[in-house]
Amino acid sequence: MKKIKLGIIICDRYKTCAGGKCFRSLQRREGAFDRYADNEEIELVGYTTCGGCPGGNIEYAPEEMKKNGAEIIHLATGLIVGYPPCPYLEQFKSFIPEKYGIKVVVGTHPIPEKYKVTHDAMKTWNTEEWQENIAPTLSDEQTRLDYN
Repeated sequence: MKKIKLGIIICDRYKTCAGGKCFRSLQRREGAFDRYADNEEIELVGYTTCGGCPGGNIEYAPEEMKKNGAEIIHLATGLIVGYPPCPYLEQFKSFIPEKYGIKVVVGTHPIPEKYKVTHDAMKTWNTEEWQENIAPTLSDEQTRLDYN
C-alpha cells in the first residue's frame, strides 16, 4: 500500500478550529481528498494556521511538515469560503512549491452549501482563477449540505 504524507494549513481566523470537517473528509476521501485512492494510506504529518495575514507562518510551517515527510500540503477550505477569501492564496500556492518543493492542493473538506450560496450571491468566485480554486471542494449539493 502506498503511503502519502500530507499537511494542512488553515486560515488563522479559524485558529480554534478542531479540524472536524477536514478530518472527516480526509477519512471519507471527500472534497479535495477524493484525489487519493482507497488503497493509499494517508498520514497527516502537520496541521497549523497560516499565522494570520499576510501568512507569516507560510514561511516556516511547510519546512517542518517537509521534515516530517509531507509530500503535499492542503490549503484548507476555510481559506476560500471565509469572507473575504484569502487575499494571499495565489502567493501561498506559488511560494510553497518554489521554496520547499512540496505540491500544494487548494482545499480540504467540501464547501458547505451555506457558503456556496453566499459566495454565488456576492459573485465572489466568478473568475476563472476562483473557479479553479474551488473545483476540488465544490462537490455535489447533497455533500455540500452534509458539511453545512
